[in-house]
Amino acid sequence: MKKSFFLLFISVIFFGAILVSCNSDSTSKPRGYYRIDLPQKKEYRSFNRQDFPYSFDYPTYGTITQDSTFFDDKPQNPFWINIDFPQYDAKIYLSYLSINEKVLFKEKTAAGYKDSVGINTLSKLINDAFALTNKHSIKANSIDEIEIHPSPGVNGFIFEVGGNAASLKQFYLTDSTRNFIRGALYFNATPNEDSVKPVSQFLFQDIKQLINSLRWKK
Repeated sequence: MKKSFFLLFISVIFFGAILVSCNSDSTSKPRGYYRIDLPQKKEYRSFNRQDFPYSFDYPTYGTITQDSTFFDDKPQNPFWINIDFPQYDAKIYLSYLSINEKVLFKEKTAAGYKDSVGINTLSKLINDAFALTNKHSIKANSIDEIEIHPSPGVNGFIFEVGGNAASLKQFYLTDSTRNFIRGALYFNATPNEDSVKPVSQFLFQDIKQLINSLRWKK
């Protein structure tokens, strides 16, 4: 008798809990992102290799690597480099080109890509920089174009892209006669402005330092 009463008591509690659960309003948890610890103090070192036509400052938590992502082939010249930030899954790509230099490039045809020869005029390089930025307009909700003159002989544009674009920060710098360099910050992750914004803004300060410290050697 006592056992039957105990089983009945447990059953009432169990089914009562189910009814309360079904009638309760569910509350969804807000989306969260992993916390990323950023250095409180920034320190920089100089990139000033003897054979390179430019120099600049970059953060001590970044690593300089040679770029090798040009159609699975060598880049157009050996002065294309990356600043890697593996702890943030990010890279700043830097591509250097000599103005009015004859270059080999890949031309897309119906049969695939073929080698072609062209001239890197200043107008072409500038137009290409704007075109590459505008390719992100599909995912972007804004693109701010900021003209800059950071030092004598160095001028260009910074592009701040809003939205879930693959690259939120881009720029180009030139002396308008011989040297041209383009930079872009990319994350090795699905584009999501909310998740990468803190790191993007943090690394944007390093991009500004790079821009302000860049010097041509020829």
